[in-house]
Amino acid sequence: MHSKIAIVTGAAGGVIGPAVALSLLRDGWSVALAGRRLQALEETAHRAGDAAERAFPVVVDVADPAAVEALFTAVRRRWDRIDLLFNNAGAFLPSTPIEELAFADWTRVLQVNLTGTFLCAQQAFRVMKSQSPMGGRIINNGALSAQVPRPEAVAFSASKSGVTGLTRALALEGRRYDIACGQIDIGNAGTTTTEQNARQADRTVALEPYMDVQHVADAVVMMANLPLGANIPALTVMPSKMPFAGRG
Repeated sequence: MHSKIAIVTGAAGGVIGPAVALSLLRDGWSVALAGRRLQALEETAHRAGDAAERAFPVVVDVADPAAVEALFTAVRRRWDRIDLLFNNAGAFLPSTPIEELAFADWTRVLQVNLTGTFLCAQQAFRVMKSQSPMGGRIINNGALSAQVPRPEAVAFSASKSGVTGLTRALALEGRRYDIACGQIDIGNAGTTTTEQNARQADRTVALEPYMDVQHVADAVVMMANLPLGANIPALTVMPSKMPFAGRG
C-alpha cells in the first residue's frame, strides 16, 4: 500500500471538511474529496500542494443512495480499499422557531445530516467487511447540538442526536469486522479565533468565541491514526470559553 485511503464528505464547503482533508493529505493519506461542487473540490485539492496527487475529487449528494454507492465504487476502483470515512457533510438552517419550520427544510436537514451519514456508513461497512485486510474506521461529525441543543434549531439538533445513536449502533455492529466507529462533536470553529454572534438559550444574541478549525482537523487525524484495536467513541472539541455546559 502506498498510503491509507480516506473519504471525507463535505469537502467542498464550509471549513471543517477541507481542513480535515488537507490535514490527512499532509499526513500521508490518499483522500477522496466528496462534495456537491466540483470546482470547490478541485480548489481544496489544489491547496494540498505536492500532496494533491493523492487527492481524488468526487461529486456526490450524500442524500442520494445511488450517488453514494457510485462514490464508494469509484474510490475502490481507484485505490482498491477504504481505511477511513469521515462523515462530515451537513446541512443547517437559520434560526427558525418550530412553528415556522417548513417541512421541506426539516426533511432536507434530516436527509443530509442523518440519512446521508447512514448511507455513507452503510457503503463503508460493505467495503470494509470485504477488503483484505478487513476493517477500517468511521468518524461521524456530530456537533455540540448532539449533546445540548441551541434554541430555534429543531431540525439540526434532532439530526445530530440521531447521528449519536447511529454512531453507537455502528460501533457495536462493527466489532466483529474490525470496523471502529466514533464521533467528534465540534464547537464553534472558523478560520481564525474570532467571535461571532449566536442565539442563546434565553433567545438573546451574544458574541461567542471561535477556535481555529485546525484544532478540529488535528483531532480527527489523531482519531484516524489510532490502530483499529483502539477507538475513541466520543470526543468533544470546542473553544474553552464557549458557553456550552450552561447554555441550556
